[in-house]
Amino acid sequence: MSKVKLPTPLPVQQFARCVNDAQRPADFVGDWPEAGRVYAVRVLPHVRTKQPQVHILGFYAERPYGAFAAHRFEQVADVWLN
Repeated sequence: MSKVKLPTPLPVQQFARCVNDAQRPADFVGDWPEAGRVYAVRVLPHVRTKQPQVHILGFYAERPYGAFAAHRFEQVADVWLN
């Protein structure tokens, strides 16, 4: 049996408010956030740059999109789940 332990995500649901919905790419296909609305999100680092990216839970977007820049959102709440 392997002794490798994978990181376990914290039991936290994050919520963020969209503050910038401008500059939608012309070739973007999928859901786009609206300014002022609060969304359930996950904030994960980009694979190469390690910069935080916001993934809106339940949104659909075609590749290469699917995550939004962190400057488009402000953190509203973290809800601890049990």
